[in-house]
Amino acid sequence: MNFWDYLGNRHQQLLTDAFQHASAVFQCMVVATLIGVLIGVLTYRSEWAGNLATTTTSTILTVPSLAMIGLLIPVVGLGVAPTVIALTLYGLLPIVRNAIVGLRGVDPSLIDAAKGIGMSRLARLFKVELPIAWPPILTGIRVSTQMLMGIAAIAAYASGPGLGNEIFRGIGSLGSKNALNQVLAGTLGIIVLALLFDAAYVLIGRLTIPRGIRV
Repeated sequence: MNFWDYLGNRHQQLLTDAFQHASAVFQCMVVATLIGVLIGVLTYRSEWAGNLATTTTSTILTVPSLAMIGLLIPVVGLGVAPTVIALTLYGLLPIVRNAIVGLRGVDPSLIDAAKGIGMSRLARLFKVELPIAWPPILTGIRVSTQMLMGIAAIAAYASGPGLGNEIFRGIGSLGSKNALNQVLAGTLGIIVLALLFDAAYVLIGRLTIPRGIRV
């Protein structure tokens, strides 16, 4: 059976796996974005706190994904839980780092002007600082998403959802007639999803970033 015949015969399962893969990455990115931006907001004013946040999240990223999921299995079991925890943790670094950089890069004169018209600290954060810091934050989200697309494939090791199941099945049956087709289908599916997500982020950037800031 050639690759195209394999896709035709397995398209329903592949679409299901692709949806689960995209859904897992999307949901984990939402959680990682909320946590990462919150950490950035809490630490960007302090040099040591910002460095601690960046160092901690970068240390998490050095743990091999297979080892991370393996360590989580005895704690939370198999399935979705270790996948969600691992992906969320791995997605933090680019978002935290870019949130800190973006917030520190806001022109102090703009903050002073906001103070001058009576804005509270919370109002300045949401109406001045975060909107200006949004472009680097969005870049961090894009980088995290691309990383998680690949890392999510390892979730199949813990019976997690996604296209990694197709890849692991192919690797587990090396020598069979469809082994290469399975690995190739899973890999190409992840690449396509990564490109679609990145295109969506480009569109979001065009819709949410004012032209002057983009320039």
